[in-house]
Amino acid sequence: MSLKKRSFTLSGHRTSVALEAEFWAVIDQGARREGKSLAALVAQIDASRAARPLASALRLYALANKQ
Repeated sequence: MSLKKRSFTLSGHRTSVALEAEFWAVIDQGARREGKSLAALVAQIDASRAARPLASALRLYALANKQ
């Protein structure tokens, strides 16, 4: 399974996250459902992740929001 990399600016810093395409699909769907841009949703997840790596927090979001 290959990883798909996406880049974001979070808290004024540029960062990249590589996840499997299946996770990105669920995260994209969640952003649409919540009426947010992908960047806004990732920023929200980033702000609430505590010490957890961003990639892990995004995967957990996808697992919790898979429909």
